[in-house]
Amino acid sequence: MKAERKKNLYNLAIWTWSWVATLALASFGPKYIWDDHSVLTTLAVSVNFVHGILMIIANRRMFNNFDELERKIHLESLALTLGLAVVVGLTYSLLDATNLIAYNAEISNLVIFIGLTYLVLVTVNTKRYA
Repeated sequence: MKAERKKNLYNLAIWTWSWVATLALASFGPKYIWDDHSVLTTLAVSVNFVHGILMIIANRRMFNNFDELERKIHLESLALTLGLAVVVGLTYSLLDATNLIAYNAEISNLVIFIGLTYLVLVTVNTKRYA
């Protein structure tokens, strides 16, 4: 079981870094590598999308290998993270749409919020159930 867990974690790391690399390529390639060539940009975005799906599958495979307690910890953390992401994300967008904030609402801020929220909640729930 330990070897399978290590393999799943390694697979998830590979697909996550692969997705990050293809995201960088799709983001910066049109400007710095292929001079806004639409076919190459479409290809890069498509490859990034496929790598994202494969990362999600690897994440699911890892979660399916968790024991009951780990699943409970992550399920509660994910549920709260999803709820907070929707509420905070829509509020953030509304603040931008109504010009109550002086800058544009950027998705990167929401992604950072989601990541930090999940990290904190997994830590709190792990201590809570330990």
